[in-house]
Amino acid sequence: MKKFFAACAVAALFAGTMLAQEESLSLPSGTSVRMKLETPISTSTSRVGDTFSGRVTEPVMQNGQTVIPVGAAIQGQIVKLTEPRRIKGKPTIELRPDSLTMPDGQKLEFHATVVDTPDAGTSVNDEGQIKGKGRDGKDVRNIAIGTGAGVGVGAVVAGGKGALIGGAIGAGVTVAHWLSKHKSAELPAGSEIVMELNRPMNLTAATSGK
Repeated sequence: MKKFFAACAVAALFAGTMLAQEESLSLPSGTSVRMKLETPISTSTSRVGDTFSGRVTEPVMQNGQTVIPVGAAIQGQIVKLTEPRRIKGKPTIELRPDSLTMPDGQKLEFHATVVDTPDAGTSVNDEGQIKGKGRDGKDVRNIAIGTGAGVGVGAVVAGGKGALIGGAIGAGVTVAHWLSKHKSAELPAGSEIVMELNRPMNLTAATSGK
C-alpha cells in the first residue's frame, strides 16, 4: 500500500512538473505568423480606428508541437491610413493586431508587426507600414500627353513661341489635374499578410495542442 501511495505521489509530481512546463510555454519575438484577411481594407473607404480580422493559415510550431493552429482568429485595429496626391508619396495602411482567439475560444494578447503582403500589389517598410504604389509610368505618360497637347495647340495658335507657352500651360494643367487625384491602396478580403511577433507571447497549457 505504501508503495502504491508513493507511486501516486511521484506520478502527481511528474504531472505537475509537465503542466508547469506547458504553462510557461512562450513564443519568442520574431516568430512568423501567416494570416488571411477577412476584412477588406482600403485607404479610400476604411477609417483609422476600424477593426480588422483574419485567420491563421499555417500552424505555428514549437518543438514539434502546434502552438497556434490553423483557423485561429486574429483581431486588431487600423492605426494609420494615408492617401496622398497622385504624384507625391505612396498610400499607407498600418495595422495593429492585438488579440488572438484559439479555436476553443481562448483569447490571448497578440502583438505583431506586418512584414510582408505577398501578391497584394503592395510593399511593407521597416516600420511595418503597408505601402501602395506611388507615381508610376501611367502618371508620367499622362503628364507627357498633356504637355504634348499644350505644345500642339500653342504651335497652331502662335507658332514656335506659342508652342513653348502652350507646353508650359499644358504641363501645368495636367499636373494640376493629377494633383487633384489620389493614389489608393487596397487589401481585399483573402489577402495574405505575414506578421512577426514584436514581443514574446505567453501561452497556457490549454493553448498548445499535440
